[in-house]
Amino acid sequence: MARRTRRTPYKVFRAVALALVVVSLLAPLVWMVAASFKTNVDIYDTSKAFAFTPVLENYTKVLDQANYFQFIGNSLWVAFAATVLSLILGVPAAYSMSRFNMRKSALVVLMARVIPGVSLLVPWYYVFSNLKLVGGFSVLILSHMFVSLPLVVYIMMGFFDGLPLELEESALVDGLTHIGAFRRITLPLSAPGIATAGILSFIFSWNNFMFALVLSGADTKTLPVAIFDFVGYASIDWGGLMAASTVVTLPIMVIALFVQKYVVSGLTAGATKG
Repeated sequence: MARRTRRTPYKVFRAVALALVVVSLLAPLVWMVAASFKTNVDIYDTSKAFAFTPVLENYTKVLDQANYFQFIGNSLWVAFAATVLSLILGVPAAYSMSRFNMRKSALVVLMARVIPGVSLLVPWYYVFSNLKLVGGFSVLILSHMFVSLPLVVYIMMGFFDGLPLELEESALVDGLTHIGAFRRITLPLSAPGIATAGILSFIFSWNNFMFALVLSGADTKTLPVAIFDFVGYASIDWGGLMAASTVVTLPIMVIALFVQKYVVSGLTAGATKG
């Protein structure tokens, strides 16, 4: 009975702490979605925080007048291309570092992962502007790839470290080369890790704002940058801003909800195998 009594305060504290965390995370999202259905007058009226007449003019403005379908296509293209390039380069690099014990190279990758990407913006802009690439899709894809590539390598190294080495050794005894063993044995087994790295890379690229703000052009803007159009010098269109933010946020949240179990399993697979 005494043990059960001692556990009760802990359960209450845990429930309260979880409730506070959930509310703090969901409250801004709920306010954003609710504000996207309000007029600017209603947004400033505190008496209509919960009781208001929903309107769709903000979404009409975003989708019809602001060319947001073009910006959605830009974001999809940049995120997809950067993710594919990161996987093509990062997966073989991670395999080499893991299997051939290239710890110094792994340390360089870790340092690249730790360094804030925004600190590279000035030298990137200088280099790409001299190459006449600023404003095009290529510079956006490359900049996103440079930052997501260390993430891919970091995730895949831990995954490859957890795969049994005996499977590849058996393949080598059967006559396969290291490349053949990687392609036929290791690569199929590493599918959960590749999916995890790809999903996280795509989410990073979709949400990235600073790189696209500095390096994109009028025709290559991505969704996070396009939201900035609702912020003017004299006033802010809060209704349009919240609607545009919802258009950016909800798709990636839906993706995250559907793939969260694959992300968790991929991140923990390297620690449980072997």
